[in-house]
Amino acid sequence: MIEAPIADVQSSKDTRRIPINKVGIKDIRHPIRVRDRSQGEQHTIANFNMYVNLPHDFKGTHMSRFVEILNKHEREISVTSFKDILREMIQSLDAQSGHIEMSFPYFVNKKAPVSGVESLLDYNVTFVGEIHGDKPALTIKVVVPVTSLCPCSKKISDYGAHNQRSHVTIAVKTREFVWIEDLIDIVEKEASCELYGLLKRPDEKYVTERAYDNPKFVEDMVRDVAARFNEDQRIISYVVESENFESIHNHSAYAMIEHNKTR
Repeated sequence: MIEAPIADVQSSKDTRRIPINKVGIKDIRHPIRVRDRSQGEQHTIANFNMYVNLPHDFKGTHMSRFVEILNKHEREISVTSFKDILREMIQSLDAQSGHIEMSFPYFVNKKAPVSGVESLLDYNVTFVGEIHGDKPALTIKVVVPVTSLCPCSKKISDYGAHNQRSHVTIAVKTREFVWIEDLIDIVEKEASCELYGLLKRPDEKYVTERAYDNPKFVEDMVRDVAARFNEDQRIISYVVESENFESIHNHSAYAMIEHNKTR
């Protein structure tokens, strides 16, 4: 008995003549390997959002092909292969444009400043890839938690100054390979003080005094990081945001700088 062919409904024609900008799968987790400056590579789990455009005359896209592409590149996803996946995605799905977001925790082994005790600190990293035609573009986004201490509070107070934990979020496009740790280092050097997973008492004294000696407004934070990016020839464009989770207010302070160095 010959079975009838299974209908391919997604590939059928649509008569509404309305194209879709992005269609695909969202929030799928997949194991990856990421290049690590000190250890060579590290294994982590990423959340993927994968989309393509859909022409007006197609009823739907083939959702299973997104998963097939991920499985094909299992544990071999890097900055280079990420661009290959973008190309493969639009070819496999007959699309003109594509978009992938890959978000994952990235761990850096840090030594405390005085005792030297080691601990891991996690950072949220996202690779955002877009392709139009055959031109892939990659943006690397990193959320760097730091300490900020208020210059005004230090100036007007007789006893100390208020400080807070801040998130500095950077999104950069580069003309060559840049380590994730390089970007983290730039931000941490411009904060009042960087964070550590584990501190002994001498370390706690150090970071407290370090922050007090290096006060930064949220405006100072984004300007100082932007100045470093302006000097770095590897960086083509960037967005720098800082959110200070205020310790004496029930709101955050925020600042952002966006700059394209090629314009």
